[in-house]
Amino acid sequence: MAGKRANSPGGNASSEGLGADLYLDHLDLRGGHGLRASLMDALRDAVRTGRLAPGARLPSSRTLAADLSIARNTVADAYAELVAEGWLTSQQGSGTRVAQRAEPRRAPASGADRIVHQRPSPIRTAGATYSLLPGNPDLASFPRAQWLAAARRALTAAPHEAFGYGDPRGRIELRTALADYLARARGVYAGPDRMLICAGFVHGLRLIGGVLNARRVRTVAIEAYGVPQYQDLLTEAGLRTQALLLDEDGTRTEELPLQRAGAVLLTPAHQYPIGGALRADRRAAAVDWARATGGLVLEDDYDGEFRYDRQPVGALQGLDPERVVYFGTASKSLAPGLRIGWIVLPGSVAHDAVEAKGHVDWAPGALDQLTLAEFITSGDYDRHVRAMRLRYRRRRDQLVAAIAEHAPGISVSGIAAGLHAVVELPPGTERSVVSAAAAQGLAVEGLGSFALRSTGGREPARDGAAAPATDGDPGSGSEPVRRGDALVVGYATPSDSAWSGALDALCRVLPRAEPAVRPTAAHISPGADRA
Repeated sequence: MAGKRANSPGGNASSEGLGADLYLDHLDLRGGHGLRASLMDALRDAVRTGRLAPGARLPSSRTLAADLSIARNTVADAYAELVAEGWLTSQQGSGTRVAQRAEPRRAPASGADRIVHQRPSPIRTAGATYSLLPGNPDLASFPRAQWLAAARRALTAAPHEAFGYGDPRGRIELRTALADYLARARGVYAGPDRMLICAGFVHGLRLIGGVLNARRVRTVAIEAYGVPQYQDLLTEAGLRTQALLLDEDGTRTEELPLQRAGAVLLTPAHQYPIGGALRADRRAAAVDWARATGGLVLEDDYDGEFRYDRQPVGALQGLDPERVVYFGTASKSLAPGLRIGWIVLPGSVAHDAVEAKGHVDWAPGALDQLTLAEFITSGDYDRHVRAMRLRYRRRRDQLVAAIAEHAPGISVSGIAAGLHAVVELPPGTERSVVSAAAAQGLAVEGLGSFALRSTGGREPARDGAAAPATDGDPGSGSEPVRRGDALVVGYATPSDSAWSGALDALCRVLPRAEPAVRPTAAHISPGADRA
């Protein structure tokens, strides 16, 4: 136990206030990855297990820092991050409290633990000299030497049975390494037995789509802006999709009760493609909806490691591992060509997902899985992510500076995290700018390409016009989808040698006139995301 014990005897914390009654024997800060991260893990665990009840008031950062004999800023930073993730709430005059949560809906005991052993970019690069299409990392920066060394070590140590058909969940070495990494880096709460290795997000979504259909889920809510192929995959799985609208605070998860959906697909750490982290109360709303209805949240954590204004926002899955299906891949952190992804499964769907994958048997090879496991456990993965985070942040800063110099009337949003930015344009210019870029040998994508069809096959409305109602939609009369013209610029995509040329080509095609700025969907990233 770190620090000294508070004066109160043992027992659960009350909801009326903790102060000095926060029982410090509950906060084990002996973890090996830093005091701040250890404190966050300890507080998450205390909330998750009920030792800290909903509404319980935590001690001030000054008091807790003194009790634990650590710096006050460490406690304040941990509190702020947990507020952003939805674990805590903070209001002037009432202190920091545990967020009010609905009671988790428990899966039936039978089957709960019965586990048997790309975000593709649009094809617009033909004939292009440069590409700023989103969805790819800098492939030239793939750590070849470190990967080769990890592959040699993995091959040397591989047991004979690794060359057989193996466990449909994937190699235990990789599932164990990922469980440890995701717990400390993303706040994901799961052991290796709840993890399923797949061949990227598309493969994972196909598997879960089939599972949802088999469980008689008929409708999946999806964000109004995203990757259209994902909507198609869900449709192919026999599921109906319903668009969730967005505003300046992100996806309107509080409207989920109106959707009559059995699952919702979200990008809470960094909305794709518009940017911005899902606000804490909306994260909570998604989990509360799932608990109340027995629904599932499908969390696409596609680039969660890359955040530049602060430490990465933790995964939504940590709020309720039994109601959130967590998807992650190596596609942004390393390269999409590896075709390695992972799903962290609630107990209620784990058996069905493993059964579905076992029948398809489409997954990365055992040697690639063993290599990634070695790459992670050796520390090379963490070092690579840290190096790329610095590289991408420099790219982002150069993009913002160049646009400010060459097109001062253009603003940039969605830049606090990720590998792309939204470059806003004057009304009615999106298509012409994309065409002009193609003429300059630059492949770039307009925001309109990411507007998903509403139920009934209609695209969300442009420029603030009302989206037409669709037959049978419970939310047909709600506020329309709104957006302005914009480009989605993938600043991570070019190699170092191509970056300056791609940036120059972009600046040449951006309109110089002052745009007529008004609230649109291109503005719906938080203030921290604004350039």
